[in-house]
Amino acid sequence: MAKKGQTYTTYTEELKREVVRLKLEEGWSYRRLRERFGIKSDAQIAEWVKKVQNEISFDDQRGKWHKKHFNSLEEENAYLKAQVDYLKKRNPNLHGKEWS
Repeated sequence: MAKKGQTYTTYTEELKREVVRLKLEEGWSYRRLRERFGIKSDAQIAEWVKKVQNEISFDDQRGKWHKKHFNSLEEENAYLKAQVDYLKKRNPNLHGKEWS
């Protein structure tokens, strides 16, 4: 959890790709990459390398969800009812409450 007043460093996609290239192709150490580019942790670099190796985008995925596409309203309604039933089973204390 973030502390009050804490700031986060953001890195451009170009910088991330260059760091990963230097790590994979030229064998630079994590320490050398951190010092050269001002990156705070080895874990951050390792995460970028893993994303490139698994062909995952660097786009920020926080708060995004993948919308399902339905062929009809009935199909969507059935899906949503199944979700509600699942959530009721997972949270029995919420069963029977009315939501406005």
